[in-house]
Amino acid sequence: MKNIVLIGFMGVGKGTIARAFCAKTGMYGVDTDDLIESLENRKIKTIFKENGEGHFRALEARTASWLAKNVKNTVISTGGGFFMVEDLNKIGTIVYLKSSFDGIIERIMSQPNAKHKLQKRPLFQEIDRAKALFEKRVPLYEKKADISIQVENKSIKEIVKGLEKSLKF
Repeated sequence: MKNIVLIGFMGVGKGTIARAFCAKTGMYGVDTDDLIESLENRKIKTIFKENGEGHFRALEARTASWLAKNVKNTVISTGGGFFMVEDLNKIGTIVYLKSSFDGIIERIMSQPNAKHKLQKRPLFQEIDRAKALFEKRVPLYEKKADISIQVENKSIKEIVKGLEKSLKF
């Protein structure tokens, strides 16, 4: 059984879906941003602020290489730009969690800690720039994905069920 790699725009729910899928299937889960924060002993926001996006993308590449060599049978939730790493398909089956930009904003704003969720995403600080980035990335996500799952206006349970069906669990 291969790893499952969840990709999609920041705030789409990759971590939430990964945790729910793991709870249902008994698989382990890891989050690439958590791995990078552990490696650097700093928050993603701080890495961006102190070293810039280029340094962060290099850390993602290092993390991808480690995952491909060392992690098996795991659900991997990724940061919004992680899909750009080379040889992503060597890590596992790539699942794109799809939503509209407005659906993502609505999802984030419906959370009790919405302000914190927005603040911890450096690229979401300017909504117009984030929307332009979203529009640029959507066709790239679709191209990278082995499987696409529509998540907008669906419950976590419905999304997990769709993921199980698509992955033939």
